[in-house]
Amino acid sequence: MKALVIGNGGREHAIAWRLAQSPRISTVFVAPGNGGTATDPALTSLPISDLQQLAQFAQDEQIALTVVGPEAPLAAGAVDLFRSKGLAVFGPTQAAAQLESSKDFAKAFMLRHHIPTAAYATFTDPQAAHDYVREQGAPIVVKADGLAAGKGVVVALTEDEAHAAIDSMLGDGSLGSAGARVVIEACLEGEEASFIVMCDGKHVLPMASSQDHKRQLDGDKGPNTGGMGAYSPAPIVSEVLHQRIMDEVIWPTIKGMASDGIEYTGFLYAGVMIGDGPDATRPIKVLEFNCRMGDPETQPIMMRIRNDFSEVVEHAIAGTLDQARIDWDPRTALGVVMASHNYPGTPRTGDAITSIPDATDECVTFHAGTRVQEGVLQTSGGRVLCVTALGSTPAAAREIAYAALEKIRFDGSQYRKDIGWRALKPA
Repeated sequence: MKALVIGNGGREHAIAWRLAQSPRISTVFVAPGNGGTATDPALTSLPISDLQQLAQFAQDEQIALTVVGPEAPLAAGAVDLFRSKGLAVFGPTQAAAQLESSKDFAKAFMLRHHIPTAAYATFTDPQAAHDYVREQGAPIVVKADGLAAGKGVVVALTEDEAHAAIDSMLGDGSLGSAGARVVIEACLEGEEASFIVMCDGKHVLPMASSQDHKRQLDGDKGPNTGGMGAYSPAPIVSEVLHQRIMDEVIWPTIKGMASDGIEYTGFLYAGVMIGDGPDATRPIKVLEFNCRMGDPETQPIMMRIRNDFSEVVEHAIAGTLDQARIDWDPRTALGVVMASHNYPGTPRTGDAITSIPDATDECVTFHAGTRVQEGVLQTSGGRVLCVTALGSTPAAAREIAYAALEKIRFDGSQYRKDIGWRALKPA
């Protein structure tokens, strides 16, 4: 059978790579794909971004299952469109995707359904937002309400930084409609973990725990990015915390959506801040919801799946996720992002990429911001590659990933040298 993955990032490359290993699948199309999916003999890039055209393609080619990767097509109603044509598709509807496409919607939803999160207020008027910051003080978090490709969150350590973020989002319109409204919330302390599950409307199947690195520079310094690396599992998510997150965050979210008249299907990502204390009582609060898998968390998570993932997706689409299972590799998977010059600002593109090591059972380089131009692999975006490795320990996985990464060359490349540092801390 044939499968389709919609998107062009590292997340979509990793999902397509995992699906392609199923003996049941003959072809995996990736639309529009990237330089990595275009040069991977197991995948077929499809240079189509228009959702109507993609739905027609899925009908014509008798695509057995479609996975929608990024937030933008989900917010645009890709799942609704495919379902209207009788196509098997995995993802949330446009209504459900509001959990990610509007920070204000998500915060109001959490408040209404008693899901723990930071105190907040929402503004469209810059002066009112500035007054609120002066009243609350710093540190404080300023978020663009809409989708901003991982760049719409500013953790302001000073009031001046918060005022600058408000001016940037509400004032100069640098984030477009995404920043026409801002959510300002209390700054939470603790350790952040990524908790991702698959949902079919009634049943939930947790993915392996993971943790990413949002800041650009070593030591968690510099501006927030879409993610500079990730690893799985996340040691902080003990069995006790795993169950608490399911009971206090995931199930209330699924049931809350249902009570609001919205069936939630697809991946659900809860970014949770875990405070200090014994696991049974330490604070857990939701920083954000994503209505898809995280990037770069997807890459390590997909590396750890050992059974046929296409069967899991089919169960999720059919509403029988309670009959599915995932066989997890017990080893640690760790991915390091290589970004382009000037990321996360305005990244430079067009730099030639060379010397990417061949994929092995232990190490795969997933592509994100790449393209093939006149036969040359080039950078085409901010986050370019995610070099992802499996190892018996976090330290072993990190050693394998960095050894492969150091062979790759492109002008202006940048990457963190401390990915996974939290997992290496002494117990």
